Amino acid sequence: MLCKSFLPIVNKNCQILILGSMPGVKSLTEQEYYAHPKNRFWSLMQILLQNKVEDMTYSEKKQLLLRNKIALWDTLANCEREGSLDSDILAEQPNDLVSFLQKHHHIDMVICNGGKAAAAFKKYFAKQIPTSITVYYLPSTSPANARMSLDGLVEAWGRIINKKKG
Repeated sequence: MLCKSFLPIVNKNCQILILGSMPGVKSLTEQEYYAHPKNRFWSLMQILLQNKVEDMTYSEKKQLLLRNKIALWDTLANCEREGSLDSDILAEQPNDLVSFLQKHHHIDMVICNGGKAAAAFKKYFAKQIPTSITVYYLPSTSPANARMSLDGLVEAWGRIINKKKG
């Protein structure tokens, strides 16, 4: 199955860019980033940004990120994949992250959400982005990363997000 990434969630005030790899089946069906109910991305953002997201619409969740100067996108523009596992990705094509970062020059921090996002970032972009941009490779919020609890994610991600906010 051909999978295509979404447009980025971004505005001119964003300073942090969180990169996933490619939306899973549920997200592609719903046309929403991190739509799978067991993905902990939105729960993590709720804790780190101190704002309840359970009753928010997707549009409100996007606005929460933007109010906190956080952009969201994927390292991959498209790929072939059956199911949702990153390990099943074939024939991947990267997004044009270099041009994106040139256009959104206030972004000075990139966070890769999980191993596949990190591997794609290193493969396609690491040597092309300005050294003024700090890059972090953080544990995945995916339910496939069952070894990492939500508390563990809060600790790992919180050190980075709070460093930027504080």
